[in-house]
Amino acid sequence: MNFPYLTRFQPVLLSLFRFITGLLLFQYGVAKIFKFPVLPYFANIPPLIWTAGAIELVLGALLMIGLFTRLAAFILAGEMAFAYFMGHMLKGETPVFLPLLNGGTAAILFCFACLYLSAAGGGSVSADAAMGKD
Repeated sequence: MNFPYLTRFQPVLLSLFRFITGLLLFQYGVAKIFKFPVLPYFANIPPLIWTAGAIELVLGALLMIGLFTRLAAFILAGEMAFAYFMGHMLKGETPVFLPLLNGGTAAILFCFACLYLSAAGGGSVSADAAMGKD
């Protein structure tokens, strides 16, 4: 089934998708770095998780405003792939590959969402588009 009347909304919906993806990653960065909201699993984080939080904070903010969208999204896609394999799949004695069992569903979804954004760009409502860089 084809809905040709929806294609006119594609650039704006891409921008909305970019903003929401950035906002969700940004919230993880805020929780890891600034401890807000207070979550028990982000109480005493190791340096690797702190670094991931800093990446999510800064690059999530760049995604929200649509600045350097392709580069920021590509780096975030790599970070999320790393998070899945190191933080979810290999967190026990034996590797657990299924995301439903290891809690890595969000990491995989973020990985592919950011990979898509690195190819598609920021959309029509972004700082990149305003500067004519996309």
